[in-house]
Amino acid sequence: MRFTFLIYLLYISLFTNCKQPEYHLTKIEGKQIGVTDSLKAISEIDSFIQPYRTHLKKDMDSVLAYSVGTYSRDDGEFNTAIGNFMVDAVHEQANPIFKSRTGHDIDMVLFTYGTVRTIISKGDITIRTVYELMPFENNIVVVALKQPQIDSMLQYLCKTKKANPFSKLKLTIDKNYDLVNATISGKPIENNKTYYVATHDYLYNGGDNMTFFQPNDSLYKLNYKVRNALIDYLKKADTINPVMDDRYIQIPRK
Repeated sequence: MRFTFLIYLLYISLFTNCKQPEYHLTKIEGKQIGVTDSLKAISEIDSFIQPYRTHLKKDMDSVLAYSVGTYSRDDGEFNTAIGNFMVDAVHEQANPIFKSRTGHDIDMVLFTYGTVRTIISKGDITIRTVYELMPFENNIVVVALKQPQIDSMLQYLCKTKKANPFSKLKLTIDKNYDLVNATISGKPIENNKTYYVATHDYLYNGGDNMTFFQPNDSLYKLNYKVRNALIDYLKKADTINPVMDDRYIQIPRK
């Protein structure tokens, strides 16, 4: 018994005094594995997700409305039918919500050229179409701005030289892209007036270099996604036929 105990102590002593090996990272290697049709499906996983895939496909292919034509963000130099459709639809859907909460109307809506992510093709508009048009989880916000911020916004729109979509604003520039005239809701811009400008949270936070939204008087979060506003609008529209108009034009300098 004593001998066994001594052997046990010797074992513990040797084990605890052995120097453990040290490991150091010397190199990291990696390679890209493309997700293509060459990858074999795992039948068990495929069978598990099949019911969900079928249900999702049915929902995504649900028809919301009909488009008279095919519309792209590159159709016009200063404004496009698809961009006009998006901001006008957001104004129509968001304004009643904002007014019920604040008693104020949304004076204008502003997005950027990059907000429009794909085309709307002639024919049925499905939920899938709207997800492709607005694939991000952007929420509508309304920002209270005074004239200095509005002036910065107008300069941004003039100098970017793109078809940035806006609603309720009318903008005229000359051949040098300098501002000639601007009105909001058909009226000249007033010095001491607060304007309620709807946009989405990515742009409010400075996306696409839109730094003029901050600082501001107030910010209102509607908890209403741009995508959902478009879906709600299309559900009641039946047919859309948006057009390019004179909300943003260029004229020669006089």
